[in-house]
Amino acid sequence: MLIVMKANATAHEIDAVVEVIQAIGFRAHPLPGPTRTAIGITGNEGVIDSRRFEDLPGVAEVIRVTKPYKLITLDLRPEKTIVRVGNAAIGDGELAIIAGPCAIENREQAFAVAEAVRQSGARFFRGGVWKPRTSPYTFQGLGEKGWEIMAEIREAFGLKIVTEAVDESNIDLIEQYGDVIQIGARNMQNFSLLKRAGRSKLPVLLKRGMAATLEEWLLAAEYIMAEGNYNVILCERGVRTFAQHTRNTLDLASVPAIRRISHLPVIVDPSHGTGSAYMVTPLARAGVAVGADGLMVEVHNHPELALSDGVQALTPPEYAQLIEEVRAIHKLMSSPS
Repeated sequence: MLIVMKANATAHEIDAVVEVIQAIGFRAHPLPGPTRTAIGITGNEGVIDSRRFEDLPGVAEVIRVTKPYKLITLDLRPEKTIVRVGNAAIGDGELAIIAGPCAIENREQAFAVAEAVRQSGARFFRGGVWKPRTSPYTFQGLGEKGWEIMAEIREAFGLKIVTEAVDESNIDLIEQYGDVIQIGARNMQNFSLLKRAGRSKLPVLLKRGMAATLEEWLLAAEYIMAEGNYNVILCERGVRTFAQHTRNTLDLASVPAIRRISHLPVIVDPSHGTGSAYMVTPLARAGVAVGADGLMVEVHNHPELALSDGVQALTPPEYAQLIEEVRAIHKLMSSPS
């Protein structure tokens, strides 16, 4: 159920509605917008009598929700969510770039890539400290040593740190040293991890699972928001299909499809979406053209020596060329017709 407040509803009236929701044992999710506040209700297993709220001061209308998700929808928030990370943002109309190596391998490698990322004008640095890998015998990340390097990069370059949480305990460290919690494809339906991320004050970047439907992906976002964290970024990174010419099949149709359902920002990862460096730039261009709010791109100063996903990583010069091209496309898409 959604309660839409009047445009002139006072803070006191909004708080009063929240108190009534909580008093009957449910959870209230107030989401302020430019013109009015909407309040989502979760925790109910059956139908709620809308008459409880219709006559409360400041209430404009009560909407019964029949969809499986409540908080991610345009019904609750017609305006697009902007996720702010300090002085950077995703979803504000600018093209957000999240770039860096698949994994932090050593200080020299990480600093070389961070310099390329900063020079490109990107605001976010990605790098795996813990790496959930298909094989237990491949590189699993540096762990604590990786965090020392990430902390140095954050201080030296002023970049916002995005890294993946493999389990709930990882989030404690990301909250201490990082800026954005990434939930990877393999953990998209790790519900205890989603709930823990939902209790964090940091934004969450939620990657689509390798075989997840659009609804399953959005419901994973709903898990995070139901815990009170409304700063969620969706990331399309390709799904498993019968195709053999790419690592995954990048589902660019998911971007406009989500636009019709959700207010959450959506970015595209053409690196995992293709698995081949020569495909990354063309698919990045396409991702921007279909309306993505940003890109996540893997960059390595020596891809041939990379300990993880080197075949899909761009060199710094290749990455710089990608940035030039996608920004030109974004400018064209953003200009008045």
